[in-house]
Parts: sequence; C-alpha cells; structure tokens
Amino acid sequence: MVPTTALRFGTPPGRLIALPGVYRPQADTRLLAEALSHERMDAGTAVLDIGTGTGALALSAARTGARVEAVDVSWPAVIAAGLNAFRQGLPLRVMHGDFATRTQGRRFDVVLTNPPYVPSVSPRPPSHGAARAWDAGPDGRRVIDRVCACAPALLRPGGVLLMVHSGMCGPPATVARLEAGGLAAEVTARASVPWGPVLRARRTWLRRQGLAGDGDEREELVIIRAAHP
Repeated sequence: MVPTTALRFGTPPGRLIALPGVYRPQADTRLLAEALSHERMDAGTAVLDIGTGTGALALSAARTGARVEAVDVSWPAVIAAGLNAFRQGLPLRVMHGDFATRTQGRRFDVVLTNPPYVPSVSPRPPSHGAARAWDAGPDGRRVIDRVCACAPALLRPGGVLLMVHSGMCGPPATVARLEAGGLAAEVTARASVPWGPVLRARRTWLRRQGLAGDGDEREELVIIRAAHP
C-alpha cells in the first residue's frame, strides 16, 4: 500500500536563503526529502538535483556525504543554492542552465527533481520570475515529460530517480513513460495538501480543463520512484 500523508504548507522550511523569484521549500520539497531519506547514500554516491531552487534537497543529500551536483535555469536559484551550501559548510556544485545539456554523457546514482508541474494557460514557459518554478503548460507535464525521456540516460545501472509532482499531471502517465524507457517505476508515496494561492487563482480554468472538480480544495502530491535495472 502506498503511504498517504497529510502535510501543511505552514511547516517551517529551515533557515535557507531564498532570493526573490526562487521557490521556497514547501510540502512537495518535504515529501521528496522524506523519500530521499530512505535511499542508501554515502561518499561514493553521485547525486543530481534538477531544478534545485534554494538547494534544500541537494543539501539534504550532501549531508550524507554524497557527491552532489545541482542545476537550475534560474540564476537567482543558482546563487541562492550556492550561498546556502556555503553557509552550511557543505560541498555542492551548482550549475546554471538546462539539465540535459549540462549533464550530457554523464550518469548518476540518484537523480532528484521537484520540477515545475502546475498546469498553466500558456504552453510556453515563463522566461523569468517566480512562475518559472511552477508553470508547466496546459497539462503540467512540460518538464515532467523531459525528465522521463532523459532519465534512462542519466542513471547508472542500479540508479534511482525520485520525482514529486501533482496528481493533476497524471501519475500513471509518468510511470508508463519511465517504464517505456526501461526503468522500473512506481508511486511510492502520496500526500494531501491544501490548494496554494496559484491553484486558487486558477480555479475556474482548472475546472474548465477537467483538472479539478467543483468542490476540490486539496491537491494530491505523489512521489514516483524509478530504478535503472
């Protein structure tokens, strides 16, 4: 049975620098951090954090002694993650740019990602601002599908992908895409959280798209774990 957890957005995220426009750790961050805590990691583990934001997840991995790299398309996020690593005295390599381009030809033992996954009216991603951290096209899968396509090449044999996203985005589709790439994928955890301000502002549009019901006030988050054989 997949565990279900009730989480609140008000849980303190810890003392992390979050520059303007950088996504602050929230319920999805904490759910992914919990999933990460169940993975074996040591000094020989190579970890990649895609869309690092403040670096919260990358730093959680670094505390295990793992060799961690993080990447983000946002310069403020890259700066924030670097500052947080420095303040905590943890080794972390932070890269700016597209994750697939910056890691081409390289493989990792653990790949983490909390990608943009909020359905948005525009099919084009924002070029700047905080919305880059959550807007992901009309079905919310613009980045999710890219991660699914790249995951088999990013993972070493025995490596693991851990991804969190909304139930609105179709977890079965994510599992199917990962399995089509030769990975063993499954939903390993779920959490129910109240709608945040972004979803509340899009309530009417989400209902028209069939992504939310009339009485919906909570969002399901899922953790998807995919293992390279």
